Amino acid sequence: MRKLLAILLCLSLPILPVQADETKYVALTFDDGPSGKYTRALLDGLYDRGVQATFLLCGYRMKDYPDLTRRIYEEGHEIGYHGFTHKNMKQMSRRDIAGELEDSQALLPEGCQPVFLRPPGGCCSDAVRQVAQVRNLAILGWSVDPRDWATHDTAAVERAVLKNVKDGDIVLLHDMSDSSVQAALDIVDVLLDQDYEIVTVSRLVRIRGVKLRPGQVYTRFQKNR
Repeated sequence: MRKLLAILLCLSLPILPVQADETKYVALTFDDGPSGKYTRALLDGLYDRGVQATFLLCGYRMKDYPDLTRRIYEEGHEIGYHGFTHKNMKQMSRRDIAGELEDSQALLPEGCQPVFLRPPGGCCSDAVRQVAQVRNLAILGWSVDPRDWATHDTAAVERAVLKNVKDGDIVLLHDMSDSSVQAALDIVDVLLDQDYEIVTVSRLVRIRGVKLRPGQVYTRFQKNR
């Protein structure tokens, strides 16, 4: 009798609509580091703001800055591959591409297991895709590129991002100059004021319920319509 009453009570309760997640998300990604004082300043600023990002690291720079590589990982940021030498992978054989990844992997902090490869310059090829597939890596592109590497105009970089950024975007930046780092932190401040949540790419993937496919290129993660 009690069981029947409980069932009837449940059936009588109003059905509430499921609330969609209206939060706006964006992922900031930083290429070519770690790079000494610039990466340190960026990490300090992100830490102060409680923000985590995705860093696509070069092996030869990880070799030069092992402490910074470890700090990136220990502070909860995501690490992805950007090759060892930063040479154009589109011109490499599969063996050479695999060597770039293996040499980089040997320098990663213990426990760090990247899921993304961003070929230098975004230059992709069948060989890049095949190696990524074998190594269970998705290829990470971007949807907003302010070309911060080509200018020292902080305000111009900020405008280029803030004018174009939308929910689900992946922003391409670099931690290679004072202007880039300052622009990145200013962009973070504005996006936070605009109620964006800034997350790593992997977290954005989970939020959007995407199952990554090794060897496939991803440039942004929109809401499912």
